[in-house]
Amino acid sequence: MKKVVLSIILAGVVSFTFAQKSEVADAKKAWGIFQITGQAASVPLAKKLESLSAGLAHTDKAIADEKSKIMPDAWSYRALFASSIALIDTASVQNSEANLKIAMDAAAQAKTIDTKGAEKENIALAETNIANAVRNAGVIAYNKKDYKTAYTKFVQATVINPTDTAMYLNAGIAARNIEDYPGTITQFKKVISLNSPQSKELYSELIGIVLTKQKDTVAGLALIKEAQAKFPDEADYIKTETQIYINKGDAAKSEQMLNTLATKEPNNATYQLLLGNVYFSQALKLQADRNKIDAKKVKEFNELTTKMNGLLEKSVPYYKKALDIDPKNEGALETLKTIYAFKNDTKNYDEIKKRLDALPKQ
Repeated sequence: MKKVVLSIILAGVVSFTFAQKSEVADAKKAWGIFQITGQAASVPLAKKLESLSAGLAHTDKAIADEKSKIMPDAWSYRALFASSIALIDTASVQNSEANLKIAMDAAAQAKTIDTKGAEKENIALAETNIANAVRNAGVIAYNKKDYKTAYTKFVQATVINPTDTAMYLNAGIAARNIEDYPGTITQFKKVISLNSPQSKELYSELIGIVLTKQKDTVAGLALIKEAQAKFPDEADYIKTETQIYINKGDAAKSEQMLNTLATKEPNNATYQLLLGNVYFSQALKLQADRNKIDAKKVKEFNELTTKMNGLLEKSVPYYKKALDIDPKNEGALETLKTIYAFKNDTKNYDEIKKRLDALPKQ
């Protein structure tokens, strides 16, 4: 580098550095004024943005200089102004996004050079603004039904705050709306891993997505096993698993599994109910097949009817056993009512209907 006269360097550097330090001081002053007067609800958005942009302009000049760009407060206040603009500017997505990037870069730089922690609080405030700006952008996009953008923003929010359960949930919902089922599964599983109180419901939804949307029985069964490990008393998981085996034509597997469970817990009405469902589901399938038979094929029709009635008869004792254990088991009562109506068994139908009507209305 070419050397110049020492006195000139000192004079020039001191003068210019003071000028840049003045920009930092002006930025701090502008931030203080904004904190006192600029955040009131009565202040128009345009006025707030004008005030914040003016403060940001001071930091533009401060970080442009080699001497003052190493000052942590030049960057921390830059992050404060830009993050505030990103947070409150709901009118211009483009402006909000541009300032969000400025804020994130500035906050990162401030953390790097603030070795003494003098700007710790300002950096933390800026990072909170950044997180909230991203969250808000996701909500705004979602409300506009721009689910793809919403998903991107909610995922970005989880990167900023990896323990934000709500944002993982929102991301999963947004992904579901654009039929991005792998994305939905990833996000909902993260919610579950954070021990959300909604985990039970999320497992049910995930199982439904894997089985009905992705048609993946193997993955569905794996999810069911995972869910059962966390929620062993949840009957719906067992019901879904048994139905999978029934749909695969393996009713024996369902019966075997449920009999094992019923043996371990003989006073569990749910297992008796599900055992009844094993046969009742098969009967319903035969009924559907029977309805497709040509009316002229009497023999075939009668054969299916006999098989169907046999399955219904096999189901009844399990439903009755469920009611012996739990007299108010609505599922058992409803199914028995259906069976007795089909068989034109008026006496038993009326008795079951009376018991159902006596149940507390929800």
